[in-house]
Amino acid sequence: MKKKVRIIGAGLAGSEAAWQLAKCGYQVDLYEMRPTNKTPAHTTDKCAELVCSNSLRSDDWQTNAVGLLHEELRRCASLIMECADETKVPAGGALAVDRDAFACLVTQKLMFHPLITIHRKEIETLEDFDTSVPTIVATGPLTSEKMAQSLQKITGDEHLHFFDAIAPIVYTSSIDMQKAWYQSRYDKGDKYDYLNLPLNKEQYESFVSDLINGEKVEFHEWEKETPYFEGCLPIEVMAERGPLTLRFGPMKPVGLTNPHNPTEKPFAVVQLRKENKEGTLMNLVGFQTKLKHGAQKEIFSKIPGLENAVFARLGGIHRNTFVCGPKVLDERLHLKNRSDIILAGQVSGCEGYVESTAMGFLAARLLANPNLPLPPAETALGAMLLHVTSGNPETYQPMNINFGIFPEIEKENGKKLKGSDRKKKYTQRALFALEEWMKNFIY
Repeated sequence: MKKKVRIIGAGLAGSEAAWQLAKCGYQVDLYEMRPTNKTPAHTTDKCAELVCSNSLRSDDWQTNAVGLLHEELRRCASLIMECADETKVPAGGALAVDRDAFACLVTQKLMFHPLITIHRKEIETLEDFDTSVPTIVATGPLTSEKMAQSLQKITGDEHLHFFDAIAPIVYTSSIDMQKAWYQSRYDKGDKYDYLNLPLNKEQYESFVSDLINGEKVEFHEWEKETPYFEGCLPIEVMAERGPLTLRFGPMKPVGLTNPHNPTEKPFAVVQLRKENKEGTLMNLVGFQTKLKHGAQKEIFSKIPGLENAVFARLGGIHRNTFVCGPKVLDERLHLKNRSDIILAGQVSGCEGYVESTAMGFLAARLLANPNLPLPPAETALGAMLLHVTSGNPETYQPMNINFGIFPEIEKENGKKLKGSDRKKKYTQRALFALEEWMKNFIY
């Protein structure tokens, strides 16, 4: 008799977990509530739909932590990384994908796998499940209210929420190219990866003032105490932190030269990134927002080059759901008080698409092989797992992968390595440890 597993949620983590377990011979029942029940951010019924950005961030595995996580997942035969590589679009040193093509490819691969059955049905509670069949909960940051309540009841955790925001998208043809120019910062990658819009000091200061004073989405009473995730702050929240915050953040003017006026350095620059392979849509980089739609159109249309912009999607805000992993999860992502329930993806307490994929991968591999050692802490996979399961429960917050959560690199000749040399040492050590760990895999 084949071993069975149920997976709730067909986002990146759930899709990855389903694929890995099917490869290990499990009969997988994959439950996805869309399109019967929609979320505030998803627009399709596809598996692994990206809603926040088409970018999986830096693909530089030699000096960047998320690029290293890409490489580790590739070497572990990740479904998500395979599909991302097949549908990628130019984005300098980042791994960006055609979002529709990416989601369609993941969905097709899962649908046609003989051991995977996709059920279009919302699972509302975990309490009534037969505990002899393991359940992976990968419901993501937009977990339904009923599922969140069920998780709350089982874990006893009172706080499962924080806010996240998404950026607007404009049609490229509606941008004034007499004011915009194509260039990647410091000319890294193809120059057509990014489109730039310059602001002088007066325009920048007016823009910041408009952001601060613009009409915002009002929260329900029960939402008001929900914190933001620091890695995806609304642009108006960043503006409120100081008049130059944006100029040193997403609107920094460095590494760029305006060919329309090469002798004058812009005070600030708005960058737009390709949203699809054809380049017909552009995403305003770092412009996630909780401004009301009317305010967005008014304020963003004042940016030079966007005076007549047509928006394919305006920004929005949604509540994310996650548990305090160090409090409720064991070292293999099982609930401490319900070992048949495993959490994966952002609901487990990580942040980011790639990190969610990693948690889905680990949830599956650690379930399929109970004797598989935990990934070494020196790897990106191991560092993320340790952060999610072993951080300080009193101060825990979701975090993107970064070298700060890896074990420290040893000194060489009594001196600490710095800069790119230090980062390369992290990645070399990680990939060596990964290869040793992978020798324990069972298929």
